[in-house]
Amino acid sequence: MLMTKRKPATVGEILVEEFMKPMALTQLALAAAMGVPRKHVNELCNGRRGLTAPSALILARVFGNSAEFWLNVQRRTDLWEALHSPRHRERIKRAKRLRAAA
Repeated sequence: MLMTKRKPATVGEILVEEFMKPMALTQLALAAAMGVPRKHVNELCNGRRGLTAPSALILARVFGNSAEFWLNVQRRTDLWEALHSPRHRERIKRAKRLRAAA
């Protein structure tokens, strides 16, 4: 699997830069719109919380886009981190390819 060496934008970075800043939306206002505690939004914005499917569905409803958009952002980040983590890379290297029976 080939991926860029540059870390992709996280859910929090996209949430803040592409959605909250242009809309002058505070974390408190977003939390109210999402129906979650402000701490939940703060942790998303600061990369201390991964995005779950339910949160992706909520963000999609709040911003009028798709849950797939949000989950793809999270997926790219997760894959990049797994490929660039020495611990994960060693586990990946130890895995053996299975061959189909002839």
